[in-house]
Amino acid sequence: MTAQPVGFVDGGITGRVDDGIDRDLDRARTAASFGGGGAHPYAAALRAGGGELRVVRHATSTSRAVLHDVARYLAPADAADREVLRRTRGAVLDVGCGPARAVRAAADLGRPALGVDVSPDAVALARSQGLPVLCRSVFDPIPRTGAWGAVLLLDGNVGIGGDVTALLARCAELVGPGGRVVVEADPDPGHDDAFDAVAVDAAGRTSAPFAWAEAGLRTIGRRASGVGLRPALEWHRDGRSFVALERGR
Repeated sequence: MTAQPVGFVDGGITGRVDDGIDRDLDRARTAASFGGGGAHPYAAALRAGGGELRVVRHATSTSRAVLHDVARYLAPADAADREVLRRTRGAVLDVGCGPARAVRAAADLGRPALGVDVSPDAVALARSQGLPVLCRSVFDPIPRTGAWGAVLLLDGNVGIGGDVTALLARCAELVGPGGRVVVEADPDPGHDDAFDAVAVDAAGRTSAPFAWAEAGLRTIGRRASGVGLRPALEWHRDGRSFVALERGR
């Protein structure tokens, strides 16, 4: 597919998505984000068309490892991803979108959609397919703030920044009244951890440390209640756990 100008459709108005990013700041953020810096294992996996990354605690020889299958992120949205979209309405913002499979799936349903990610490699891949993705942090200015119908935190992205409460509070600002923040949770409902992590690939290539967190369904529900979101629905699909957090009207 030939890349088209990056934009999104909102209520019949096509708006161009322009990063307006300071490139030195962009590089610094990339180095301090999921799989960035160091030997850049995430970027290497994206360029290779897949690969498995282990996210582990930095500077320890014994650590719980969470596996990330980059090939799945590069593939079309699967049944679990599509179910997430079915359980939401309106315009979709995918936070930490990677190559933007959920953005494409939403667009295929005729829904306005936008992705944000700090990985230039992931953003470049998405844009090469004509998908609307911004290379910036969720904490940067975001179009339609306060008016998104759905904000997605999939693939462990509730861990972004290492502070689940702060991230959920930001998502509560982004979503509109009655909208939903859908979070993919850790399989252990009570899991609650924040730490400096690294991503490691099968060849042993290791990223720079980055702030990360992990949270199960109970933890997410507890954190959400303090930032104006309420758990509206929980479900499981294909070994993955999700919760839809609703903002009051």
